[in-house]
Order: sequence, then C-alpha cells, then structure tokens
Amino acid sequence: MSREEFQTYWSEQHAPLVAQHQEALGIRRYVQSHTRRTALDDVLSASRRGGAEQAARPYDGVAELWYDSAAAMAANAAQPAAQAAGKALLEDEAKFIDLANSPIFFSEEIEII
Repeated sequence: MSREEFQTYWSEQHAPLVAQHQEALGIRRYVQSHTRRTALDDVLSASRRGGAEQAARPYDGVAELWYDSAAAMAANAAQPAAQAAGKALLEDEAKFIDLANSPIFFSEEIEII
C-alpha cells in the first residue's frame, strides 16, 4: 500500500481501535508521527551516512505508546483483557504494517532542554 493509504488506515482505522483498548492495555498516551516527504528530507539524509540511499528507504511513521511504567505495563500484560486487546491490535496491524521489518523497542525519555 502507498504511504498515503498506510497513514490513512493508521489514523482512521487503527487509532480508534487503540483508543478502544486503551484502558485494558493501560495506555496513558498514544502518539502517531506521520512522515512527510519533503525537500528537507533529502538535505537531512545527505548529511548522514547513507545519504540518498537512506532517503530511498523511507518509513511511514512512528507510534509512541506511553505507560505509567514498564513494570505496570508488564503486570497488566498478564491480564486476560490486555491479552485479548493486544491480540486484536496485532491482528489489525498485520493488515497494514510490514511486521517483519518494523522494529519495536522500549525507551526511556531523557529530557535535555
């Protein structure tokens, strides 16, 4: 699917599904950052290793899911409602995400400025 089709499905179909399961999963915040293809992308990519080749392998966006803590998320994951919600979201994600090539990771925000 095109980037536009992906982003439309992601925001209009998947986002409401995440919101529907927010409580069961203990999600406190959900943010979608949709990429845009602009001339600035080429300039920024040229300044990094990979240059134009890097720009030719774009991604469609990044999702952030916020929880009270990693421990709270892990404890919640054992609940049947959270497991059912996670299954529903994963089944929907398989419709529009290349799961095999989509990294997923946990991070800790360190505010500098």
